[in-house]
Amino acid sequence: MPVEMMKNVACFKGVCTVEEAEPLLQWLQDQQRAKVKLKECTHLHTAILQVLLAAKVMVTLPPDDPDLARWLMPALKNRR
Repeated sequence: MPVEMMKNVACFKGVCTVEEAEPLLQWLQDQQRAKVKLKECTHLHTAILQVLLAAKVMVTLPPDDPDLARWLMPALKNRR
């Protein structure tokens, strides 16, 4: 599974598709202090980006991919 949701951290790996958006949203709604790690993410569907933005989730590790990080991190930086 490209998004592994643990106690209060979701780790994104590889290509994260639209199918991950709804389970991620449900998980985030159950978390008070959720964080995400995008380090191993290589592609993020815009539906997932919308979920992350709406939840104002904190990103603890940005993507290793410089192009993806350049696209995502300005929008997600310092979200709480």
